Amino acid sequence: MIAQSAAAQAAYARPEAPQRSPRALEYDLLARATKALSDAANRPSDGFTSLVAALDANLRLWSTLAADVAESGNGLPPKLRAQLFYLYEFTAQHSRAVRERRASVDVLIDINTAVMRGLRGQGGAA
Repeated sequence: MIAQSAAAQAAYARPEAPQRSPRALEYDLLARATKALSDAANRPSDGFTSLVAALDANLRLWSTLAADVAESGNGLPPKLRAQLFYLYEFTAQHSRAVRERRASVDVLIDINTAVMRGLRGQGGAA
């Protein structure tokens, strides 16, 4: 644990470390959440536990994104902010349905992938 902490401090303290844009960070977080959802959906041998953990992590991410777009100082256009907040609400409802085994995780993977395309400037987000 101490070695990890020292390594983290060294990495953050490096002045030559590249600065990442908020879009790049959001993309990476969505990519990780999407991979976890996909991996869990494709590994039925792990049972339902890994899927629930991936759903929870994805929902925490979307909750953070929703809080950000709900802030009055958010610089995104109002229509896009509303669309992203709607996606959070849908994600919360659909995640509940997946946990109750009434729905597939595929829609959540598709949503994350579409938003990632939008973050990369490829269209298809919200």
